Amino acid sequence: MIRPLDRIGSIKLKLGILVAASVVVAVMLTAISAYLGIRTRWTLPVVVVLALVVTQLLARGMTSPLREMTDAARRMATGDYTRRVTATSHDEVGELAGAFNTMAADLEAVDRQRRELVANVSHELRTPVSALRAVLENLVDGVATADPRTLNTMLAQVERLGRLVAQLLDLSRLEAGTVPLDWQAFAIEPLLAHAVREQELNVPGVAIDMQVEDPGLAADGDPERVHQVVANLLENAVRYTPNGGQVEVRARRSPSSVTIEVCDQGPGIPDSETGRVFERFYRADHARAASDGGAGLGLAIAQWIVDLHGGEIHPERREPHGCRMVVTLPGGTT
Repeated sequence: MIRPLDRIGSIKLKLGILVAASVVVAVMLTAISAYLGIRTRWTLPVVVVLALVVTQLLARGMTSPLREMTDAARRMATGDYTRRVTATSHDEVGELAGAFNTMAADLEAVDRQRRELVANVSHELRTPVSALRAVLENLVDGVATADPRTLNTMLAQVERLGRLVAQLLDLSRLEAGTVPLDWQAFAIEPLLAHAVREQELNVPGVAIDMQVEDPGLAADGDPERVHQVVANLLENAVRYTPNGGQVEVRARRSPSSVTIEVCDQGPGIPDSETGRVFERFYRADHARAASDGGAGLGLAIAQWIVDLHGGEIHPERREPHGCRMVVTLPGGTT
């Protein structure tokens, strides 16, 4: 609803109009009472009351956003971030109301992310802990023996817990901006070869083919963090590639950058979900990723690192099936 004086773009001008309106009402009523011969002792109280009424009507519209902000701030203090202020005026109070609504929306989004993070972390921690508890209870009760298969199962769950905790710590440090980059020029080929060897040792059932356009190709950045990006992308690619399939790693020079591609033979990412793949705890294939120990944090961490380098990372569809993750980093020198 449009309030009185909403179209005026200055609070000072509004106050001037408010004073002028009060004076005009007082003068008009005084003149009318003098013309009608009404005594001053009766005229003065009426003039004052009517001037106050006009002032109240005009001032109420000017100050109502402030009252709404006060009420919304009290509700925000109790955890309710859904309230918004009616920002219809064009003056400084209207600008303040608009900024308040933006702040409330940001706080609501942060609170939602916090709740989702707590829920997701609780779920991710509960799964391996429950598996470990079940195995330990069987060992204690004598239902199962501590054979190599049982111990390997327990070790896998402990490693899954360790990966989750490490990823959460990395994500926390990256979001806080407390991760300094050891900026330097580094060679691409040995970095990719190291990441490929690590992944081949962990998942021998999937072949990884690496091709670097130029053996002397180099990029600018923190090689340790870039290695983390490549390792996360390879881990995702291997997880979604069927046993006996192949993952491809490519690196080439662009005019002022280096492009690294990691291609898998998995089901790919639906077009409707390409914008969500870098969200924390997002999984393109929930059932499979969860069973393989994926927490959905690898791509979120990769995006943070690439952004810190001033680069870009995005997914592309691969024909006939699969996904291609493309990373662009500054550099490209030999």
